Amino acid sequence: MKIVFTGGGTGGHLFPIIAIARELWRLAPEKNLKLYYLGPHDKDGLLELSQEPQFTVKTVASGKIRRYFSLRNFVDVLIAMPLGFLQSFFLLLVIRPQLVFSKGGSGSAMVTFAARVLGIPIFIHESDIVPGMSNTAICPWATKIFTSFERTEYFDPAKTMVTGNPVKKELQEGNKESAKDLFGLTLKKPVLLFMGGSQGAEPINDFVLSALSNLLESYEIIHAAGNKHYASVKAEADVVMDQGLAGYYHLYPTLNEIALKHAYAAADIIISRAGSGSIFEIAAAGKPSILIPLPGSAGDHQSKNAYAYAVNGATVVIEQENLTPNFFAGKIHFLLSQPEKMKNMSEAARQFAKPLAAKAIAREILEFLGNPKS
Repeated sequence: MKIVFTGGGTGGHLFPIIAIARELWRLAPEKNLKLYYLGPHDKDGLLELSQEPQFTVKTVASGKIRRYFSLRNFVDVLIAMPLGFLQSFFLLLVIRPQLVFSKGGSGSAMVTFAARVLGIPIFIHESDIVPGMSNTAICPWATKIFTSFERTEYFDPAKTMVTGNPVKKELQEGNKESAKDLFGLTLKKPVLLFMGGSQGAEPINDFVLSALSNLLESYEIIHAAGNKHYASVKAEADVVMDQGLAGYYHLYPTLNEIALKHAYAAADIIISRAGSGSIFEIAAAGKPSILIPLPGSAGDHQSKNAYAYAVNGATVVIEQENLTPNFFAGKIHFLLSQPEKMKNMSEAARQFAKPLAAKAIAREILEFLGNPKS
């Protein structure tokens, strides 16, 4: 039973693939499952996948069509994408999978087009309310479409199933005491967890630095700045931070799976971008949050994700242009001074969460492979 997974561009495409793969192995340990990943050569993503022994990883050339003028569009369209299609075509011929599962992103486009040409059934999952270009292009040929949000735009309702965004089950198993030991937390103050998505977010980092000493007077901070930004953030933090408060600031490039689950458990409030993966992880953790959508994201999907999540009161949305130290401090102080509101936000988050999304998708895959004509 061979399944090819594809997707790429950010960790938001790869983490759900890992969650689904783990559930496939839990549900069908007796099956002779062979799982493959075909996608772009993304250093961080491949490192994550390399730690999953159930995957055979193959990389293919990848290009993207940018929504603005760039000479790189010509290179990608004329060279990278045709090369990626040919590589995908021949790899799929060799592997001969029964199913290709696409998580979307620029890294998936040529793999799914090759699968279409070869007549291999395609399942896709769309994380965001506004579908990305790759999933939009392939959806007419998809056998099954899974979505995270109820009102995802564009897709045919007849073959669409709302599952939520797959979240690793293990991320719900953290605890505060382990976080205290792992991060060196004092737990003498409320804990704020700042995250910028799998690649980090420079504007969020800049904001944290601008307000760092003032925030540390009242709060303890775990800050995932992103690999690309970590060195510069650390250097500036050492300059701007009151060194008497340094013990309350815990800066990391990224948080691996173990660190992240304990950070979620320890956090009183999570401050994050509004990618679907982050939203559903926060919801599964049942934590109050402040979401800062990425301005100008494709189709404005982060803003739409954030406001869809905010409808039932699970989060507060702050547009990046409004992210100032005084405004933010007022929001945080208000939330933490209202225990009943914090409790309601946690309950709303859990109600929104779909922690069994990965298992539901894995069941659909196994059912289809058991009866592929259904």
